Amino acid sequence: MQAFLKGPSSISTKPPAAKEKGPAGGAGSSGEGKRHKPIPWVEKYRPKNVDEVAFQDEVVAVLKKSLEGADLPNLLFYGPPGTGKTSTILAAARELYGPELFRQRVLELNASDERGIQVIREKVKAFAQLTASGSRSDGKICPPFKIVILDEADSMTSAAQAALRRTMEKESKTTRFCLISNYISRIIEPLTSRCSKFRFKPLSDKIQQQRLLDVAEKEHVKISSEAVSYLVKVSEGDLRKAITFLQSATRLMGGKEITEKIITEIAGVIPKETTAELLSVCRSGSFEKLETLTKNLINEGYAVAQLVNQLHDTVVESEDYSDKQKSVIVEKLAEVDKCLADGADEYLQLISLCAIVMQQLTQN
Repeated sequence: MQAFLKGPSSISTKPPAAKEKGPAGGAGSSGEGKRHKPIPWVEKYRPKNVDEVAFQDEVVAVLKKSLEGADLPNLLFYGPPGTGKTSTILAAARELYGPELFRQRVLELNASDERGIQVIREKVKAFAQLTASGSRSDGKICPPFKIVILDEADSMTSAAQAALRRTMEKESKTTRFCLISNYISRIIEPLTSRCSKFRFKPLSDKIQQQRLLDVAEKEHVKISSEAVSYLVKVSEGDLRKAITFLQSATRLMGGKEITEKIITEIAGVIPKETTAELLSVCRSGSFEKLETLTKNLINEGYAVAQLVNQLHDTVVESEDYSDKQKSVIVEKLAEVDKCLADGADEYLQLISLCAIVMQQLTQN
């Protein structure tokens, strides 16, 4: 019996050893396993230095000057998601400290970490009070301060932000803070006045297309120019979202060319034909047809919030509606959007919206 019990344990100790050798020896006998680890493209093509950051010229210019003198003010980066805020400060920190000192000198806290008043008083304060010493092995100037990066700072409580302002003042000789947020209005005034503020703009279509084509070329992805343009439009200035969609589409197609239709499916965008059909049914004045179509839309799994956004663009840009019709429909779109955000039933809100659209389109 004991021999039986010992048997599996002796066998089970071998696979970990084999696994440890695996990456060094690669998959099978070749060393390719180590070289080609599957990394999400968003991380793979994240800027490695400040020069690689796209479109944020003012921020890059200031940071480059700061890096030359190895000095840095407290920073506040704000702007839409996927515009390079976190990437920029991480790239700057890597240039300042080099790969060896980066981990010792940079404390990064995200919204996923606990960042209440207790953490600010204990963890951040303790890190900020440590003196920064040591020099870089490559001989470059190493600044005498550390960097604390508080990502998603707008989700911190007001009490935690208030506790932070005293630490920022007291530890100014040894620590620099970089706050990153989507909405500057949610950061308390005493913190914003202590930081150099930089607004990150949504990336221009041209810059996004260029980056996506670079990624596609490096990853040997076949994609039509129309699909790239559509991908840029769907991602709304968020390069991270665009690269993620591109990777998902590549995996789905398995080496075939990526088309506009595939991007529509991956991004969860409602096809133009569907929105056009919805508006034509509203024009027909038949409530039975409308009810059937709305049920089908919900059963297909389309998000009504997405439909609201697309209908808004269609109605506002169209010349088929009078100004009065547009104003009534857009006001209803706003109401529906608010109700959906509050957790209302999608089907009821969609029927309500379509009923108003039908009423406006059939009046004349």
